[in-house]
Amino acid sequence: MSKITEVVTRLAVPIVEEVGVELWDVEFVRAGGESYLRIFIDSDDGISIDQCEAVSRALDPLLDEVDIINGPYILEVSSAGIERSLNKPEHFMKYEGSLIEVRLFSAIEGSKRYVGILASFNGDSIDLEVDGKTINIPLKNISRSNLKYNWQ
Repeated sequence: MSKITEVVTRLAVPIVEEVGVELWDVEFVRAGGESYLRIFIDSDDGISIDQCEAVSRALDPLLDEVDIINGPYILEVSSAGIERSLNKPEHFMKYEGSLIEVRLFSAIEGSKRYVGILASFNGDSIDLEVDGKTINIPLKNISRSNLKYNWQ
């Protein structure tokens, strides 16, 4: 976790709890010449625009006060989404038994991309069931992972 995301996480947790949602993730990225600070929130009841706005309005002055980001940036607060990223141990634990997509830094059994059922989270790896076979994937080899929704 970068220093920016670490500080923003610390600032955001009490705010999202007050709004009645949970902090899913914080991301700071530069793309197309712009900087984006993205706050992803979640709730078992879904996320409303009003909740996103409440988090944004409460967090914005605190970010100005700590002034941890050099230069201009765009603050985005949104739902974690139906195909949300899985980045933290608690994300993997929450979605055991769910269909996920995993992209790898280096190939395992000839592939750098798998879609399967998250069978288990083992602390430093996951077991993924793909076509009746279980593949153990170390977390350090995962470049990106997310829930996969069956759109059919």
